Amino acid sequence: MNFLEVGDLSGLFAIIILIMFGPPLLLVIIGFSVRKKNKEAATVLFILAALYVLVGLGMCFGGLA
Repeated sequence: MNFLEVGDLSGLFAIIILIMFGPPLLLVIIGFSVRKKNKEAATVLFILAALYVLVGLGMCFGGLA
């Protein structure tokens, strides 16, 4: 079974979704784990995650259109 067959590009769609939401999800998880020790670092991580989602959605969905 080929992951990126020409007739079935669901693997490509899954890769794009992982690129859009993977790193921000990781940043949010790290932000919640750091939140008790350092609130400023957690805030920076949350802001970076939000920016990554905004840019990722704009770039990836713009490229699909």
